[in-house]
Amino acid sequence: MKNYGVFIQTNHKQIVGAIVAEHALRRYSSHNDEFDVHIMDTRDYPFFQAREGQSYLRDGVQRVWLNDDLQSFTPTRFMPPQLMNYQGRAVVIDPDIFACTDIWELLSRDMQGKAIMCRMRSGPKGFIDRCYASSVMLLENSRLTHWKPEAQFNAMFDAGYDYQPWICLKNEDPESIGFFEKEWNDFDTFSPATKMLHTTRRKTQPWKTGLPVDWRPSERFRLFPPAAWLLRARRHLFGEYGLMGKYKAHPDQNQERFFFGLLKECIAQGRISEEFLREEMARSHVRHDAFEVLARTPDLPPAPAHPLSTQQAA
Repeated sequence: MKNYGVFIQTNHKQIVGAIVAEHALRRYSSHNDEFDVHIMDTRDYPFFQAREGQSYLRDGVQRVWLNDDLQSFTPTRFMPPQLMNYQGRAVVIDPDIFACTDIWELLSRDMQGKAIMCRMRSGPKGFIDRCYASSVMLLENSRLTHWKPEAQFNAMFDAGYDYQPWICLKNEDPESIGFFEKEWNDFDTFSPATKMLHTTRRKTQPWKTGLPVDWRPSERFRLFPPAAWLLRARRHLFGEYGLMGKYKAHPDQNQERFFFGLLKECIAQGRISEEFLREEMARSHVRHDAFEVLARTPDLPPAPAHPLSTQQAA
């Protein structure tokens, strides 16, 4: 294993996104010999399945753990230091994050003595709760030997260890956390300055349009508690995904074109077979009109040019 690694979190529902994310990392890097890329699939870690259907603590509310939830992969973001034997340096990303510049620039940067570098969450989670965005982190593994992800995961069920402060890095010493530029985790903002696009608004993920929503919202809203009461009532009356509706088209066509441009290359290079993509469509993990979208998607400009360097008219 190299001293530098990029780790992509996923589960069975987001595996196409994870493969496309790996392709984007390799496509835009001119330092591919310097780092490994690993896809961390929850199916490879039995402790996830062992907790299926059990109650855990999330933001002060008891929830049921479902491995079939769209975001059941999130605890894997704490695994890279242990997987690298607490040596070297790692970047960990969600499966809906797509590089459009060389990740080596982030991997090799001066961390100024910090153990973690990231950005703040947007909206109330960032401004009110001061929640760090752990969806992209640069990690100095030797300084994170206290990260024991399987034990911490199990503690959510057995010891009152709350998911929300864990995932928001609020259990970490603030002095150990530094910040990188927001463009390394650009929340649904796609501009020539974007370094990694995060299609973080789950309801508009470009490869999900038209499918039934399969993720569960937070049930705590500090600015307006009645909203949380209504969401809890919805869950109890109609089930985990009842009344959640369907995924919508992404409002920025350039983000859809970027994803499907990468996916088209994955198919052309044999990273994803047409048969596998059709299977994922049949499972409703990928939108049912994916091949029609691929057919109308223009080729991306050759790397290292930014994908918006020849921006198409909407």
